[in-house]
Amino acid sequence: MRTLMTTGTAVLALAAGAAGVTAPGASASSAAPSAAPSAAPSAAPAAAGDGLAPVSDYLGRTLGGLTGSTTVLVHGSSLQAARDAIGATGMTPRHAFEAIDVVAAQGTKAQVQAVRAEPGVTYVEGNAPIDLTQETSNQATRGAEAAATLTGADGSALTGEGVSVAVIDSGVDPNHPYFREADGSSAVVASLKTLCDPTETLCEVVETGPLVDTDTLSGGGHGTHVSGIVAGRPTTLSDGGTLQGAAPGANVVSLSTGAVLFIVGADMALEWVLENHAAPCGEGVPASTCPPIKVTNNSYGPTGGGEFDPQSATAKLQRALVDEGVVTVWANGNDGGDGTANLSNPPGQDPTGGILSVASYFDQDTGTRDGVVSDYSSRGLAGDQATYPDVSAPGEAITSSCRPYLPICSTGLDFRNGPGPLDVGTFNTISGTSMAAPHVAGIVAQLFQADPTATPAEVEAALKTSAHQYTDGAAYEPGALGTTSFDKGYGLVDVVAAVEALR
Repeated sequence: MRTLMTTGTAVLALAAGAAGVTAPGASASSAAPSAAPSAAPSAAPAAAGDGLAPVSDYLGRTLGGLTGSTTVLVHGSSLQAARDAIGATGMTPRHAFEAIDVVAAQGTKAQVQAVRAEPGVTYVEGNAPIDLTQETSNQATRGAEAAATLTGADGSALTGEGVSVAVIDSGVDPNHPYFREADGSSAVVASLKTLCDPTETLCEVVETGPLVDTDTLSGGGHGTHVSGIVAGRPTTLSDGGTLQGAAPGANVVSLSTGAVLFIVGADMALEWVLENHAAPCGEGVPASTCPPIKVTNNSYGPTGGGEFDPQSATAKLQRALVDEGVVTVWANGNDGGDGTANLSNPPGQDPTGGILSVASYFDQDTGTRDGVVSDYSSRGLAGDQATYPDVSAPGEAITSSCRPYLPICSTGLDFRNGPGPLDVGTFNTISGTSMAAPHVAGIVAQLFQADPTATPAEVEAALKTSAHQYTDGAAYEPGALGTTSFDKGYGLVDVVAAVEALR
């Protein structure tokens, strides 16, 4: 039998991981989560006689240490002058503010310096963070910053738009306010259920209709909470707090396997994704309404971890999914450990590029990137890197969608009321690697929006090589793509850095 992974309940051993909640006033879009938001930038004059356009205070402070590329606002004596300067330096234009003769552009440190010397450039402004009151674990991962400051290949905000995430779990309540679109529709575009006979030897996946609540069984609430972490829409709670999922523009395809999982039912769900990922709502439904599935979230596994079986049906299915361009994300488990035994979730140990296992990171309610590995997060066997988690993501004290009457939701200790007068207790805070995995699933959606041509292996490599290596826990050791550790993998996912690494 396979159980869902959430801590703090006698019902299930789910791989749930709670998203860290930042303190009110924390910026959701800071260039580095620990950096204080800057005041309105003032012009920093160039050195006398150097002929360079002045830069803003923020750009002046950050440009010297810049690696990769950044976004700046190039002010010109005319709009054409700004455009010509950007073209001459090879920068990539992103948006023209025609009324004020300013063009936003992306470029390297050298290109930003060069544009200052171009004729007609009057000022170069850094893309400084702004101060938002947002309670979200996306602070530590820089996911909210990415959504606010980066764009996908189509030019839209990097929210995961155009990607569906398949969530294989206990089900979902698609009518929850966290999934409500501006037009009243739901972010959940398809809802299915694996129905099996009592022995789970004969199963079928059936459509329930997109607005049917499938998260109602004895362990209900887990799937709704996980789905909210993936793709919850920006929501203001009744107490004024604001929340959003890791990919607030992505869509959810829910595959309910019930509260108590067996491998046949779960594998049936994976098989359904394999067969239907290109058109999850049917061939007649356009991708603009129901985008293709590019990642599946699996917050379940056996208690106690164990050895990976490359011959298992799960392994074969997830490798076939990778071949079809779909990433598979696993919660690493909630069995803790000290490195003397392999307690990692077996399917997540698959070395195939594009199959990820996620440890739980705890920001200690600060929203910063130098927190700790959660005590409960399963560790691999020290010295055997095949058993290590791949990356870490926020999994402890994560606030997301719930219903107060559902068992998993009732284990949380922080009932919050949603935006409407009847949305009483519709959000709660839960912990577990089950909560960490959907953060990464949502981030993968963002990465596919940034580069729709990326392969699953390239997405995994981008996440690993760009991860922030927080220092708590086991020491890092040389790995295939940098340095890794038996408790936290390559480190805490960093969305902004991963996008840069992918591009």
